[in-house]
Amino acid sequence: MKHTFSVCIGPASFRIGSAWAEPVEQLRRLYADYPAPEGGFVDFSVRLEPATPLRQWLRPSVAIAGDYMLPDAAPLPLAQGLLAAEMGMNLQMALGWRRHVLLHASCVEKDGRALVMTGASGSGKSTLAAMLGERGWRLMGDEFALLDVQKGGIFAFPRLISLKNGAIRVMEQDADPARFGPLMEATPKGDIRHLVPRADAIARMGEGAMPAMLLFPRFGFSPAVRPVMKSESFIRLTQASTNYVALGEAGFTALARFVETVPAHAIDYGSGDEARLLVERLWDAAI
Repeated sequence: MKHTFSVCIGPASFRIGSAWAEPVEQLRRLYADYPAPEGGFVDFSVRLEPATPLRQWLRPSVAIAGDYMLPDAAPLPLAQGLLAAEMGMNLQMALGWRRHVLLHASCVEKDGRALVMTGASGSGKSTLAAMLGERGWRLMGDEFALLDVQKGGIFAFPRLISLKNGAIRVMEQDADPARFGPLMEATPKGDIRHLVPRADAIARMGEGAMPAMLLFPRFGFSPAVRPVMKSESFIRLTQASTNYVALGEAGFTALARFVETVPAHAIDYGSGDEARLLVERLWDAAI
């Protein structure tokens, strides 16, 4: 395609092609500190194409294509081209990645140990990971946690952090304005703004960590903590994985080992400060 950009994020690499310059220019700015793929070879390709030939110029409409596609996916307006590129990369990982158990989770690291957080959309895991990443933790991933099927470690995948709605205002108070992408209003998921992880998260993306705690956060409730049984953790993790079934026995073994060795808790919270206090308290007690 006319406009292209390639990038490595942790162990995965992508080439994004676009019929328009704007999405690629935004990707170049936000991923400026990320490495390029060695030799130009990539794991996945993403294409941002006009939904119809005329839609390249007349009310431009971006259809997401690539190595893996969802034929019925609705196109996005060109003003949301960056979101289309990020969704395209997520789609390639979700449907095509087989090297690790892929968990829809956020992950941060402290003192060489990883905290994995997973939950339904809107549970606050991305916002909580972003907050912790600004306060002494290393962000390892926002959208996906990559679980090693052999040794049980977590590989870093520190892509852009996707902030939604109220979380945007919260993080704008904490992070350098230069690290934010454009505000995209009225997307299918509400208002979205991407945040570039801190420099240490990018520089250390080759460093994994052994998981030390699993959290199931839930935003919008009075502060509370409860332990989660291994059986519940296992079921919820299988539901959070996009490739668990495809990995077969290797996926089952990896998740079984994870829930046997990693303590799990569910936390409710009504604000970022409450969440951080709960996390730090649990972490200090466990480590």
